[in-house]
Amino acid sequence: MSTLATALKDEIRRLARKEIKAQTSAIARAVTQYRREIARLKRQQREQAKKILFLESQLHKSAKPTAIKEELNGDTRFSARSVKAQRSRTGLSAANYAKLVGVSPLTIYNWEHNKSRPRKQQFAALVALRGMGKRDAQAKYALLANGDARSTSRRRSAK
Repeated sequence: MSTLATALKDEIRRLARKEIKAQTSAIARAVTQYRREIARLKRQQREQAKKILFLESQLHKSAKPTAIKEELNGDTRFSARSVKAQRSRTGLSAANYAKLVGVSPLTIYNWEHNKSRPRKQQFAALVALRGMGKRDAQAKYALLANGDARSTSRRRSAK
């Protein structure tokens, strides 16, 4: 009888170990996957922080708020021809120019055809672009376009 009892106990131990190992290995795989995901998110967060610092520095370099405020005191006026001339001088399409100003392409069209006028904030953005050359405008647009493409690809991968 004692050999049967020890054989039964050994078999129970073996099955219990096997069951515990199966359950713990699944948990270990999940933990490993979570650690990888955490590391990926940390890398992504660092990359975003760097990008934000870079864009803030570019914004401070390109937008000279004191000059804009001085110009907007009454010395600067809106002209539909001026908007069209600025856009053609920079070599950008209406859609691309609209991204630089921060409005829709239809708004640019309406401004150029004198169907509407920009608001104060939009006008300040137009004034800031006046002194910008073709290379600067295209570089700024490329920077904005790269930021949009990366953010949309990240949104797609998150889904």
